[in-house]
Amino acid sequence: MTDPAKVQTRSADGITAPLRHATFRRIWLASLLSNLGILIQGVGAAWAMTQMTSSADKVALVQTALVLPVMLISMPAGAIADMYDRRIVALISLGIALAGATALTVVAWLGLATPNLLLMLCFVVGSGMALMGPAWQSSVSEQVPSEAQLPAAVALNGISYNIARSVGPALGGVVVATAGAVAAFALNTLLYLPLMVALFLWNRIRAPSRLPPERLSRAMVSGVRYITNSPSIKIVLARTLVTGVVGGAITALMPLVARDLLQGDAQTYGIMLGAFGLGAVVGALNITEVRKRMSGEAAIRACALSMGAAIAAVALSREPVLTAAALVLAGAVWMMAWAVFNIGVQLSAPRWVAGRSLATYQAASSGGIAIGSWGWGHLTDAAGVEAALLVSAALMVASPLIGLWLPMPRVGARGEETELLADPEVRLALTGRSGPLVVEIEYRVAQENARAFHNVMQDVQLSRQRNGAYGWSIARDIADPELWTERYHCPTWFDYLRWRNRSTQSERALEQLAIDFHIGPAPIRVRRMLERPFGSVRWKDDTPDHATAEMLPEIPSGKGRTQPAAPVDQVTQRAERHRKAASGSK
Repeated sequence: MTDPAKVQTRSADGITAPLRHATFRRIWLASLLSNLGILIQGVGAAWAMTQMTSSADKVALVQTALVLPVMLISMPAGAIADMYDRRIVALISLGIALAGATALTVVAWLGLATPNLLLMLCFVVGSGMALMGPAWQSSVSEQVPSEAQLPAAVALNGISYNIARSVGPALGGVVVATAGAVAAFALNTLLYLPLMVALFLWNRIRAPSRLPPERLSRAMVSGVRYITNSPSIKIVLARTLVTGVVGGAITALMPLVARDLLQGDAQTYGIMLGAFGLGAVVGALNITEVRKRMSGEAAIRACALSMGAAIAAVALSREPVLTAAALVLAGAVWMMAWAVFNIGVQLSAPRWVAGRSLATYQAASSGGIAIGSWGWGHLTDAAGVEAALLVSAALMVASPLIGLWLPMPRVGARGEETELLADPEVRLALTGRSGPLVVEIEYRVAQENARAFHNVMQDVQLSRQRNGAYGWSIARDIADPELWTERYHCPTWFDYLRWRNRSTQSERALEQLAIDFHIGPAPIRVRRMLERPFGSVRWKDDTPDHATAEMLPEIPSGKGRTQPAAPVDQVTQRAERHRKAASGSK
């Protein structure tokens, strides 16, 4: 018999588990309708462009106009999502998209649409959705109570889009063929409304922060700093960009596949997109099983090879049935690849920078597709649809070779729940903008552990820098070889207070690993100093003119800073295990 506990576990972690939560279910259903409207509009815009011009370049630019804003404004959008209420940000963003869709409907109804005006209004709609994307995606973890359900929730959002893709294009083709592009634009405008209502009804609980939000420019810098010091996220972004550029041909050239290769009309185009969307739904439904059975690198490799074969079949086929079958396969592996990338970013970034990390992922994916669409359009003008698709297929088959240089990282739970640290003792008059702050930490390390300690500190450097520190260095006293000094800066006092509580559990464990190298009866010593005291604070006659030098607080469990050092061989073994784990994750 089947173990009931195992059945319950599978049910809790299954693909449909997030739908048991009312907030997620309501927003998910509304987003399904919104995605349906977006795709209907996309069909209408692409087909309207084919009627206004015979240029493949202009047709491909419709896709570019819709996704290019994601690349251009993703980082500000991500910073805004992290700084302010994500529900309000999503509502305002959706309002911008609704305004663009309404204007497009009116212009088309009045017969004033031109290729350039069509592209401009598609860009406005894309800008609203680009601003909404980071706020919406980073709030998924707030709509489901368990992080274990986050991959399923991410996959369900992909299913929402691709259920719409499997129905929307075909419906859009019918609407355009029977009532024209104006009807498609108007229907899209109406289908935005349920999502606005669902977001309005979401009673999001936002934990108040005792510190004011970062300025937009500082928040963007913090996001860039975090990503540039996160090897796992950088690898995922690079692979995402390549996949978008190489594989974007199949979506950008779909209208020309229907018109030139299959000799079809708007309805044929809708059916082909529906086949692609149907495959994507199949892929999303199986993503949980794929992640259980395959590593990230193996999954991306299999998806790339299958995608290349499917694109080649689309290029060579002249039969709608065969083309549709190839597009089902292409849609399935396309969806799986994007889900693996998305989950990799979501589980690699803590909540404080989730919006900015997801915005950068969106920029890489949409920017890759936008750049690829432009390039594939030019290649099609020069060599034809078939040749462009065959080139795309060949590059897609070759793309797994990148894995030899940049293998997909292993990802697990974010592990970001850490105990908040108390503010350090301050006897100098400070304001929130006082700074820069200089922090010096002194370690005493046995000489036989020097190399292992230095290797661990290289990873500590990345941890410090991605959370907001800069100017990091490690130095060894030439007169006392056991004495090491770590030094880094934070821009202001408020930035330092934010930095102290951004570390995840794994980063705290890494810091503890470095601390365990410390020997001697005295605890590790920390100095926090104001680098520019005159002009950085408002001086008074009775203000002490010295920096605070204090011991790190004792760990509640009794381990760490005030505990005698672990045996040398034990510390070395732990450092070696950390080194192997770090190299394995890369």
